Amino acid sequence: MVLPLQFLGLGPAVIGLLFLIVAIVAVYQAIVIVDAYEKKALTVFGEYRKLLEPGINIVPPFVSRTYTFDMRTQTLDVPRQEAITRDNSPVTADAVVYIKVMDAKKAFLEVEDYKTAVSNLAQTTLRAVLGDMELDDTLNKRQEINARIRKELDEPTDEWGIRVESVEVREVNPSKDVQQAMEQQTSAERRRRAMILEAQGERRSAVESAEGEKQSNIIRAQGEKQSQILEAQGDAISTVLRAKSAESMGERAIIDKGMETLERIGQGDSTTFVLPQELTSLVGRYGKQLTGSDVQDSEGLDSLDFDAETREMLGLDDIEDILGEIDEAAQMDTEALEQEAAAVKEGDIGGSIKPADEVVAEADDEEAVASNDPEAEPETE
Repeated sequence: MVLPLQFLGLGPAVIGLLFLIVAIVAVYQAIVIVDAYEKKALTVFGEYRKLLEPGINIVPPFVSRTYTFDMRTQTLDVPRQEAITRDNSPVTADAVVYIKVMDAKKAFLEVEDYKTAVSNLAQTTLRAVLGDMELDDTLNKRQEINARIRKELDEPTDEWGIRVESVEVREVNPSKDVQQAMEQQTSAERRRRAMILEAQGERRSAVESAEGEKQSNIIRAQGEKQSQILEAQGDAISTVLRAKSAESMGERAIIDKGMETLERIGQGDSTTFVLPQELTSLVGRYGKQLTGSDVQDSEGLDSLDFDAETREMLGLDDIEDILGEIDEAAQMDTEALEQEAAAVKEGDIGGSIKPADEVVAEADDEEAVASNDPEAEPETE
């Protein structure tokens, strides 16, 4: 063989260089590096031999060919599809399919391009599933659509060594006419609900306003009732005191008249006087008036000589309790009561305000207890 090369005018150096180049190319083609997430199908002279695992693999040079398969989960976009639902409503939908190569040998030998095959199968399945459902179901039962598409894809893809991990329908849109009709229906439903809510709110506001007015009237009536009772009792005490004062003034006039008589008797020539017992009593009363002791004794209502019937009528025996009730009533925050009544009128009923029926029931119970208790304080209205 050297002779023909020499005959062509090639020297030994050129021949050696050619052998070196051929050796380098042979080594390069004989070594195949497979990544960790891949597998490669090896063919020699077009015949399938084996799958090359991740790492460095030695294959026959010049006559070998490899096909790479990604073993990770892959995403396939399903183009937008048009379909007619069972109730003859046109819709458009698109989806995404997640697949994974489980058997690279089947994916190499059973199907030409497994990605294109899965995508086309997903398109036809999506149209079939949508056509078998009502329009409302296609819009509301998204998970059911996903499950049915995945179930339909499982059997043929298993023969290709592919596993469909999940299917997600991204959008299902009805036609524009259907969308406009749905929007009108939704708007009408919202208006109807708004009218119902507004009517309910007005009715509740009217009820709460009436309840608040009723509560306010009850509180105001109770205050007026207590005020009238105290005013009537004060008028009664004032009337009795005026009567006692008039009686005291009449007695004082008699004492003054008696003292004038004693003065005239003393101006006579006689040195011996016989005074009746009534006159002696008048002198004692006159001295008592001069010392002011009767004024000191009459400073309190307890010092007045009221009979038992008058004291019971005026309630003087329970005067301290009455004054205590007056003090407690005086300490009530009138402005707070008015604010609570106003809040009830406006519908802002807090937890501190009892319902009107409950307040009326409590008031009736108190009056019933007071009427049945013989020791209860009499009220003058």
